[in-house]
Amino acid sequence: MTAAGLTARRAGPLRGRIRAPGDKSISHRALILGALAQGVTEIEGLLEGEDVLRTAQAMASFGAKVERLGDGRWKIEGRGGLEEPGDVVDCGNSGTGARLIMGAAAGYELAATFTGDMSLRGRPMRRVLNPLSEMGARWAGRSGGRLPLTLQGGALKYLSYRLPEPSAQVKSAVLLAGLNAEGGAQVIEPEPTRDHTERMLRAFGARIEVEDRADGRYITLPGGQSLSAAQVRVPGDPSSAAFPLVAALVTPGSEVTVEGVLLNTLRTGLFTTLREMGADLTISNAREEGGEQVGDVTARHSALHGVVVPPDRAPSMIDEYPILAAAAAFAEGPTAMRGIGELRVKESDRIALMAAGLAACGAQVEEEPEGLIVVGTARANHAVAGGGRVTTRGDHRIAMSHLVLGLAADAPVEVDEPGMIATSFPGFVELMRGLGGEIVA
Repeated sequence: MTAAGLTARRAGPLRGRIRAPGDKSISHRALILGALAQGVTEIEGLLEGEDVLRTAQAMASFGAKVERLGDGRWKIEGRGGLEEPGDVVDCGNSGTGARLIMGAAAGYELAATFTGDMSLRGRPMRRVLNPLSEMGARWAGRSGGRLPLTLQGGALKYLSYRLPEPSAQVKSAVLLAGLNAEGGAQVIEPEPTRDHTERMLRAFGARIEVEDRADGRYITLPGGQSLSAAQVRVPGDPSSAAFPLVAALVTPGSEVTVEGVLLNTLRTGLFTTLREMGADLTISNAREEGGEQVGDVTARHSALHGVVVPPDRAPSMIDEYPILAAAAAFAEGPTAMRGIGELRVKESDRIALMAAGLAACGAQVEEEPEGLIVVGTARANHAVAGGGRVTTRGDHRIAMSHLVLGLAADAPVEVDEPGMIATSFPGFVELMRGLGGEIVA
């Protein structure tokens, strides 16, 4: 992949069985909890994308011994806590890594300076810094709480924090800080978000209580706990699996199976939505691995129709709206996606970039402050026109979504700045080519 861009064009049907890269959310958490724990944690299936590798480097800078044993196999020797890093901690493009590591570091008597790439330095950190400050951490950084910033941790006190909006990252940061806060911590979620941190804390020996009440989900972590090393097997990332699966749904004659996909119900909102749109999407070989449900997901070319996506489904599919928008361009009628304002402060303004990219490819799009409406072309009995050159602002999901669109559009679709795809899906281009897709530099 080069700075010159990548172009996807229609070829034959897509066929094959593949395995998605390891889940990014679980990979980050496995490395962080392994560093916080006492003893040797072994991880299988770790996503070796740039975002996760930055977290591995960060945990080494905080004193853990981090070693790669082979393809997706890693070992982390934790010392039961974190040490002050001797240099700036560079989180690259990863908001998840930065926010979770800040939460973990806040519990220790240390100062750590965090930075990232241009995209991460422009993203808001206040929603994490606010509760950490209430617990007693101090920080100094750029206006709006943007990186670079220095965090001073230690001497934290108990906090019961109601999330202003659903955010697994903020929840996780508070819980990780609570491990070393006097009295622990409690997070109240207005809507349930991905619960990998809670599940993994239990796997590392922590006591954590989850109670659903009328006014939200209460997650309580008692204080004075220590973590012990664990064995972690990382399932396939449903956010990554979404790209080949949607490509199969919109490309005539296609059938693709992605093996070992995470099926945690707080992460499968896209699959639910695609089925509502008429997708032939089936699950086989469902099983439990490491406390998480996994299975093999098969997608076959389908006639899709537009739907209204419930806003309260957003937490379970927030990263999948770009690829859903691409799928919606091939459906019959409008697909309305609302309550997704968070997409404007991801790696890019994903609402604006998807709207612009789809419009450049001939789709009818209406952008809203916190939503997007895509009117599909199926009613007119033709495919998406394609032919656009899409500006991605270096956002990997924007790039992959439009490349998937190009595989089934009438004319080729080009994306700029494709190098960032490696942050979450290393080998994406090669994998899609192996299924029969045509993507060229």
